[in-house]
Amino acid sequence: MLEILAITTPIFLLIGAGYLAMGTRLVNREQLQGITTFVLYFALPALVIRAVTQNPLDEVLRPHYLLAYGLGSLAVFVFALLLTLGLQRKPLSEGAIHALGMSASNSGFIGFPVAAMVLGASPAAVFLALNMLIENLLIIPMALILAEVGRQRGAGIATVARKTLFRLVRNPILVGLALGLLLAVTDTALPRPLAQAVDMLANASGPAALFVIGGTLFGLQVRGMMNDVGQIVAGKLILHPLAVLGVFLLIPEADPMLLAGALLFACAPMISVFPLLGQRYGMAGVSAATLMVATLSAFVTLSVAIWAIKSSGLLPAG
Repeated sequence: MLEILAITTPIFLLIGAGYLAMGTRLVNREQLQGITTFVLYFALPALVIRAVTQNPLDEVLRPHYLLAYGLGSLAVFVFALLLTLGLQRKPLSEGAIHALGMSASNSGFIGFPVAAMVLGASPAAVFLALNMLIENLLIIPMALILAEVGRQRGAGIATVARKTLFRLVRNPILVGLALGLLLAVTDTALPRPLAQAVDMLANASGPAALFVIGGTLFGLQVRGMMNDVGQIVAGKLILHPLAVLGVFLLIPEADPMLLAGALLFACAPMISVFPLLGQRYGMAGVSAATLMVATLSAFVTLSVAIWAIKSSGLLPAG
């Protein structure tokens, strides 16, 4: 237990530092947005480039991982839609945001820092790149397309899909992934000064990302929304890891390291921009409160996941 706390406590101390900095007004929203921009547009893309270029390409593009994590996430997404639309009779836009919250992890800001401490920075960065593919090319586009269809009932789905995909191809993390794959395929090495700059940016991604999460949580309220909040949080922190685990168990001879990485990322809370996306579709309060509750609750689920991974022998003890 002390070993697990040694891994998770620094993560949540950094989140707490961001929260405290906002609470004591050491930083304001504009300054926090500047740190967020640094992480999204510089640090995380550099991390992905380093992961793709410093490992053999066949170690980065893991079909088993993409299949298992992708199918597990997709199953939760579909379940959330069936629950919200079929049983609860919610509007399509609201159902799509619920599904997004349950099936898309905060891979960059929480999943990667935790996985780096448990598995090591290099494999964690590879898992980050794989998760970015799944989340940015499958889960997020599906959710945004469905939400836009529900919001713009007069617009055709092809028009909505085209606009959504156009925004996604400008995602800086996907740009970093594309650049890294290009360098890896062409076997092109970065000049030494540029490679060192990429390393420095990549090393800054974890601490800065956790600080941003803490600052984002400051001031969020949960009153009067516990039914929706509890449903999304339970779907993300319990159902999503179980679905990913279930698909992995169906794959013969799956690499234990891949399973360990998938579980850690699946146990992370939802993507940090969840409140921003929810606000567009009339779910500002619910999505912000959900992010806060899920991030705090993830301390428990991540600790349980780390204990399960270590006690099951997926990784060497110690």
